[in-house]
Amino acid sequence: MDASAPYRLGFRTQDEERTNVRLPTEGSFPGWLRGDLIRNGPGRFEAGETRLRHWFDPFGMLRRFRIRDGDVTYANRFVRSRDYEHAADGGGVRTPFPGTPPDRPVWTRLAQVLRGTFPDNPVIGVQRFGSEFAAVTESPTALCFDPDTLETTGRIDLTAGLDSDLTLAHVHYDNDREAFFNLGVSYGRTATCTLFRRPADGGTPTPLTRLRFDDAPYVHSFALTERYAVVTANAFGLDAAGLLRGAFTRETFLDSFEALDSPTRFVVIDRETGAHETTVTAPPAFVYHHANAYERDDELVVDLVAFEDDRAVTGLTLSNLRSESPELPAGDLVRYRLPLSGGDAKRERLHPGPVEFPMINYRRTNGERHRYVYLAETDGNSSLPTDITKVDVERRTVRRWRESGTHPGEPVFVPSPEPTAEDDGALLSVVLDPATERSDLVCLDAATLEEHGRARLPHALPYGFHGQFYGPDSPGRSMA
Repeated sequence: MDASAPYRLGFRTQDEERTNVRLPTEGSFPGWLRGDLIRNGPGRFEAGETRLRHWFDPFGMLRRFRIRDGDVTYANRFVRSRDYEHAADGGGVRTPFPGTPPDRPVWTRLAQVLRGTFPDNPVIGVQRFGSEFAAVTESPTALCFDPDTLETTGRIDLTAGLDSDLTLAHVHYDNDREAFFNLGVSYGRTATCTLFRRPADGGTPTPLTRLRFDDAPYVHSFALTERYAVVTANAFGLDAAGLLRGAFTRETFLDSFEALDSPTRFVVIDRETGAHETTVTAPPAFVYHHANAYERDDELVVDLVAFEDDRAVTGLTLSNLRSESPELPAGDLVRYRLPLSGGDAKRERLHPGPVEFPMINYRRTNGERHRYVYLAETDGNSSLPTDITKVDVERRTVRRWRESGTHPGEPVFVPSPEPTAEDDGALLSVVLDPATERSDLVCLDAATLEEHGRARLPHALPYGFHGQFYGPDSPGRSMA
């Protein structure tokens, strides 16, 4: 363990791969909890001899926890993307990574920029298309994998049938329609977002509308209510000229990220017809993740994590995150109230940060009024979260789970089979313990945050991003 900055373990390569290892457990997992928690996130922080520079650059590694009758089996495996294989063969960085330029000749780098080449390294999350499981990121490509072995089995062109360069990794699942809603995005001097609907089996998408912006705002996720989709266009985005210049200067997406001369824009769209209902503005902010949104009277209520500025992106360099005094971008849980008549949003802080990875009881409350939001919260001089926090947004009360010296990951909510309340269920989080150089899968009671049990991994996992729980009572989606 690095005594001066133990959280550095969360940014260290783990090359060991395991298949179907039964994990020793302490306490007990609820008997009703049956299914697979599949997570994604960084696994390797080098491409050959090249040290990757930004937290979004490392090669994706899948982690699978299979829970049956209180037993937990574990597997982890790198996604065998073309980027990964190129690096494994000694080729370094193949395509333009967010913070690391390609290890390619200048004419290759220029051709990649002109063609709009994106990495195929899926490091953000996972998605299920019918019986197919896939690792996803902000890319035109998803990579399929076997949920038992995690072996990479194929590729899906996510932009087929869409006039878009890429699709987002954060999609919404509509249980009633058995369909996904997502955004296709094209970046250049301006940006275009296409709201589309795709059958749950991964069939042909149906474009609903195209939003054209006069600049290039970055969009990472969006919100969905019963009637509307809310596209949050950040007040920060891309300088296309900087991307083109980077082919010669080796500047990257990170170097081209800048403040735009515009406010934060919430574009409200009718999710059935694609009609543009209104645009509501707010002072500049940066948003990765929405918690939820719902309709109330003549307004929409949108809860999300908001950062002050572009340091939410530029501050996530690995050199900063590994430093003894990291300058961590601090996001707050905030509520925006959007008048359906347009105009300006009203903003209220629900809980001060640093917080991220907002989670709700998705199956029960997505698009409807919710009471609870679960978050990963950071307290103190650390690059990684130290608490799992439950915010009651109605009563404005807070509960926390903390284990000294450890770093919990995204809390994934799994509802009980016959829930009696919104918070009747379990939270699953992968917790990094630098002192033992090991990670644990921890199961908490979602109502009280008391620990049910934990399964101990044979090694430490780098800190991950997003995952889903797939089981008989959560077959489609456990989060946005």
